Amino acid sequence: MIRFILRRMLASAAILLVLTFAVYHLLDFAMDYFFDLRASTSPNIDQLFESRRRLLNLDTPVTLRYFDWLAGVGGCFIGQCDLGTAWVSGQEVTSQLQGAIANTVKLVTAATLISIVMGVLIGVISALRQYTGFDYVITFVSFLLYSLPVFWVAVLLKQYGAIEFNNFLNNPVVSWPVVIVFAVIAGLFWMGAIGGDARRRVIVFASATVVTFAVTAYVLLTGWLESPRIGLIGTALVSAGFAVAVTFASTGLRNRRALAAALITVVVGLLLYMPLQNLFYYVEMNIPAMLGLLLIALVIGAAIGIALRGPDRSASARTGALTALLMSIVVFCDRVLQEWDRYVAMPQINNRPIATIGAATPNLQADFWMGMLDSFTHLLLPSIALILISFALYTRYERASMLEVMNQDYIRTARAKGLTERTVVMRHGLRNALIPVTSVMAVDIVTLIGGAVITETIFGWSGMGKLFIDSMNRNELDPVMAYILITGLLAIAATLLADFLYGLLDPRIRVTS
Repeated sequence: MIRFILRRMLASAAILLVLTFAVYHLLDFAMDYFFDLRASTSPNIDQLFESRRRLLNLDTPVTLRYFDWLAGVGGCFIGQCDLGTAWVSGQEVTSQLQGAIANTVKLVTAATLISIVMGVLIGVISALRQYTGFDYVITFVSFLLYSLPVFWVAVLLKQYGAIEFNNFLNNPVVSWPVVIVFAVIAGLFWMGAIGGDARRRVIVFASATVVTFAVTAYVLLTGWLESPRIGLIGTALVSAGFAVAVTFASTGLRNRRALAAALITVVVGLLLYMPLQNLFYYVEMNIPAMLGLLLIALVIGAAIGIALRGPDRSASARTGALTALLMSIVVFCDRVLQEWDRYVAMPQINNRPIATIGAATPNLQADFWMGMLDSFTHLLLPSIALILISFALYTRYERASMLEVMNQDYIRTARAKGLTERTVVMRHGLRNALIPVTSVMAVDIVTLIGGAVITETIFGWSGMGKLFIDSMNRNELDPVMAYILITGLLAIAATLLADFLYGLLDPRIRVTS
């Protein structure tokens, strides 16, 4: 394993070296460093040209300048990183990268995780319901979303997801025909996803339609949109639903110990709800503190599963930990939403909470919780734009991979041995179907981090993509090279991670040298 990693790292370093060498020379040839001086009528234009030439060291051959830049990159190994200077602003590239990387990771993490989970889930269901109405609709929607240009989606989101929605929040008018149509569509979705005989499909359709209508009516009539809350009751209901769903996906509902571990985890979380509210109120929170609380929650959930003993304690521990993770997210979102009324009343927000541009509201005096809410409102639209495209990609790949796997001989053997359909699908089918999707995930993560250029530009999100475009427009070589270097390193890390995931998903895959 160590030899494999070293060999991969050396090969990747050689490739990255050749890549940066070629790109540096091509960029230097393509960039016009005197673009702003060529139309100047200044009497000392010759001195200005000479000053620019000395500033950028253009009298030195480009190859030597590349090795000077490479020496600065090598200083990162000893804590003296020098990636050059953005000559227009005079700002160090390392300082530019700090904020850009943080904003891009914040944007891409949310979009990637949600698109992977939703895409894989819908793709599996679509494969299991092959050639049904549900499958045809999902296939059509996937192709439609995948073909949409991201800049057009982003503009529509700004118009209808922000401007029109903010107008609606200030003057909410309920359109009951729209609510009824939405409820019927939800009923049809769940009917197609769950499937079954005619009686079961009718029951599912009627139940889902009624529940969706009731929840939507509650949200609209009670003013929940103007002042959203989750509360203790909402946390209990959502967490209990997560507990059942996690148990079904992890072990199946017949595993009573796993189900008990999940439900006991929810009960423990509800008992800690009020003490946590006091902790959040009296103690100043930050990201490390929240991660520490999340780790404690995972340990408690796993410990509950282990304490129940049984022949498969690891399954119960896994179920309890996953339930604790999801419940922690619900409690966190509940505390963030408690700041909503104070947030929308701020003069900088002016009752228009859904942002259309930027990563944060300028001059907003906010504590940790209001700052998180402000980040969420700015993340919402660009995340949706990225999710819609990636979701369609993962859905198509997972459906195709799942269909291929479910027709294999070992799946027929598993069914012939009497295994339940859930076990066949989750343990044997899904695990193997994720192997080709893992390759797509690795490439997609790098593409989103390095290539969310259009989305970041339209939404004014100061991330890596916008840094790349701005630097290209200003003919700044060093920031562009830093962008190339970081995306290259991410590509290497992603492919290496994909190799390890292959081994986790399929025990037959092993690195022998």
